Amino acid sequence: MSDSPIKIQRNGAVLEVTLDRPKANAIDLATSRIMGDVFADFRDDPDLRVAIVTGAGDKFFCPGWDLKAAADGDAVDGDYGVGGFGGLQELPDMNKPVIAAVNGICCGGGLELALSCDIILAADHASFALPEIRSGTVADAASLKLPKRIPYHIAMEMLFTGRWLDVEEAARWGFVNHIHPAADLMSKAREMAALLASGPPLVYAAIKEVVREAENMKFNDALKMMTHSEFPTVKTLYTSEDQLEGAKAFAEKRDPVWKGR
Repeated sequence: MSDSPIKIQRNGAVLEVTLDRPKANAIDLATSRIMGDVFADFRDDPDLRVAIVTGAGDKFFCPGWDLKAAADGDAVDGDYGVGGFGGLQELPDMNKPVIAAVNGICCGGGLELALSCDIILAADHASFALPEIRSGTVADAASLKLPKRIPYHIAMEMLFTGRWLDVEEAARWGFVNHIHPAADLMSKAREMAALLASGPPLVYAAIKEVVREAENMKFNDALKMMTHSEFPTVKTLYTSEDQLEGAKAFAEKRDPVWKGR
């Protein structure tokens, strides 16, 4: 629907998801539920291999929770949908690459949305913050994720003070992969997505499951599970046509043709 807060576009194996809620692309409960459905459909569609998430316009990626909607009755503990807030951070079995193309202000739940992606590209005017402290609330998902992504002391300063980081500092601390001129951001995101879409989807699935499930495991336990193919995606990979294709392509000195099976 043209009035939907989420715009989607398919480009071959790549799905572009644009958050489009003027003026700031804030997320209310209804929008979060739509995003969960969109990402679940992406996860389950065998013809789609990579997603790009961005915001409409050139000022806001996403400021997170829609406080105006909350004032009108949206409950903070309401139904966010199948993927939790923003559709991604609690979506089970999301084993495909997702790229965040941060086109402007990225704060609060918007930063948590970006942190739920696998690769973060940012425009050269983007900025980042966790301002929840100033309204007496906790940045819940960010409190769990950010200290594991960047140096602990920097993460705690962001959580404790709500201070803003410009894009250069965000990249310096390691939660932005690449900075691009704003006019080039989407073309660069599409280049990255095309590169990933040309790769082996079963390997990506195995990487994402192993990284996710092994986070709280002992190294030796996780490694044993990998070598014994006890992760479902690893077992699928090592009994797949693609595994054989990779070996054949290497032996024949040609590019592999990945089928995802």
